Amino acid sequence: MSIMEYNGGSVVAMVGKNCVAIASDLRLGNQALTIATNFEKVFPVTDRIMLGMAGLASDVLTLRDRFRLLVNMYTIKEEREIEPETFAHLVSSTLYEKRFGPYFIEPIIAGLSKGSNKPFIASTDVIGCINFAKGFVVCGTATDKLFGVAESLWEPDLEPEDLFETISQTLMNAVDRDAFSGWGVVVHVITPEKAFTRYLRARMD
Repeated sequence: MSIMEYNGGSVVAMVGKNCVAIASDLRLGNQALTIATNFEKVFPVTDRIMLGMAGLASDVLTLRDRFRLLVNMYTIKEEREIEPETFAHLVSSTLYEKRFGPYFIEPIIAGLSKGSNKPFIASTDVIGCINFAKGFVVCGTATDKLFGVAESLWEPDLEPEDLFETISQTLMNAVDRDAFSGWGVVVHVITPEKAFTRYLRARMD
């Protein structure tokens, strides 16, 4: 058993036409034992950036607070909002600082650029090596299933509602086949005009 799978959970992000979506399951486990069914793994960074983290729950909460501090410091110093690509490099450098005793999480960054509304997604490994993706990125215990379903369902230039449907079906079908993920899904979609969040019920076993 890998420490990355100890608490379970999966996250996926996808790009659409001037929009981006990120979704996660809601399970918090102790290996096969379910502890909670309302554990959030996706957190807002700004109005246009979301950060999802799968892995060890204590490190997820530690890094959520650390990134909140670092983004606030950036905003005060630079007197402007952080851009998604800049935030991805901030995540990378923060994780690389601890490379000899890493945080046991896999982060996914999803956001829209402020000027161009260009969608941006990226992920890193535990020591901060960035993977810039064009279509979708996945992490967590259901990674293999997520890749398979996402490759079948995702297509370029999806409208926000179509993107919501695609990412929802991708995650719900993948976690159905993973014992360490599930118990519902939360989906966040960011568009230039607004961001919205929807909770979906999934298999509860």
